[in-house]
Amino acid sequence: MIFITAKFQVLPEHADRWPQIAGEFTRATRAEPGCLWFDWSRSLDDPTEYVLVEAFRDDEAGAAHVQSAHFRAAQETLPRHLVRTPRIVSTTVDQDGWSELGEMAVE
Repeated sequence: MIFITAKFQVLPEHADRWPQIAGEFTRATRAEPGCLWFDWSRSLDDPTEYVLVEAFRDDEAGAAHVQSAHFRAAQETLPRHLVRTPRIVSTTVDQDGWSELGEMAVE
């Protein structure tokens, strides 16, 4: 699977509305057949930073995502709400879902 984490530094005046601003893009991406997850979190240390954790089944699903109409629309609409270009870590991992964190196993 392709596993991606991206940090979005949102302009302070848009930070509280970011879930709505990115809502259409989020819903459309989650509906893609190759999307395993697409989850936003807000930083506990910086209220203007949102972290996106996303995963796609394989290279084909990742390519379909970046070639989609909703991705192109997001490229046009989301940057105007950001302080800077998002930071990203993207890698391919040999698994197809979440594993358990054994060091903190709940009995």
